[in-house]
Amino acid sequence: MHRIGVLALDGVVPFELGIPARIFGAARDEAGDRLYTVSTCSLDGGPVRAEADYGLTVAHDASLLARVDTVVIPPSHDLGPVREEGRLPAALRDALAAIRPGTRIVGICTAAYVLAAAGLLDHRPATTHWREAARLQRMFTTIRIDPDVLFVDDGDICTSAGVAAGIDLCLHLVRRDHGSRIANTVARSCIVPPWRDGGQAQYIQRPVPDPTAPGTAPTQAWAMARLADPLTLAELAAHANMSVRTFTRRFREETGTTPGQWLIRQRVDLARHYLETTDWPVDLVARRAGFGTGVSLRQHLHAAIGVGPQAYRRTFRPAATTAVSRVSRLS
Repeated sequence: MHRIGVLALDGVVPFELGIPARIFGAARDEAGDRLYTVSTCSLDGGPVRAEADYGLTVAHDASLLARVDTVVIPPSHDLGPVREEGRLPAALRDALAAIRPGTRIVGICTAAYVLAAAGLLDHRPATTHWREAARLQRMFTTIRIDPDVLFVDDGDICTSAGVAAGIDLCLHLVRRDHGSRIANTVARSCIVPPWRDGGQAQYIQRPVPDPTAPGTAPTQAWAMARLADPLTLAELAAHANMSVRTFTRRFREETGTTPGQWLIRQRVDLARHYLETTDWPVDLVARRAGFGTGVSLRQHLHAAIGVGPQAYRRTFRPAATTAVSRVSRLS
């Protein structure tokens, strides 16, 4: 039986703390026997302060981590020097150092900071919550952070994005260990999808440019009010009272991307807004967002966030009648 140890740190987020026990605990073989044992520990075996307004009592201290096959670290909102300085407190450093070679280590959400500070993510791909991705990358420059995906499986080290992405990663590990049939059974038992399309890019909100700011920001705001129109680089430069060359250079310096790429991203975001808030056909959404055709919208949306218009709409704007029908059946 595969042994899983979950390390709860002070400030632990209860939702993510419960994911390993719920997902791995639901995995059974054909005879109905458990495929995993899940045990939870703190650094010293004492109670843990949760991010919520209560504490948690655990049954083990960190010596548990030296006896398991997989270590899972849920996120904490009180990482202190780990998140601020990239430094592990002595007790946490010792606990991680005692993990046996070959043990699979899983970091959910901001637990990626813990793995990074321990040197476990050096020169590896990883992810974390999209709000933390840029900061984590600045602190640990050798890590290859992917802010768009729900999780990264790099063999013995796995990381996930925030909150529910921990479910996606744990289901993936059940699938990796025991195949799709058992993973799908676990997903049905937990009433969650066995696999979610796309990544966390579809959940990211981006700020609107300030039209009173200096540089190219006024032109960005002007363009965003005209995304349905066929805007050219020359028109953007003319609005900014710059040459095309100067405008392009300034724009890249301020946004980190080209005007053309920026326009596509804004049009994708506008299309997402229409898909979430209207019942318009996909072709109409495409025209109103500046893509012209539904085919073009599908291509750009899938390239940007990994899903097509219909899948995105199902995720973010489920039909009210469907919701009522489901409630009626459940009641």
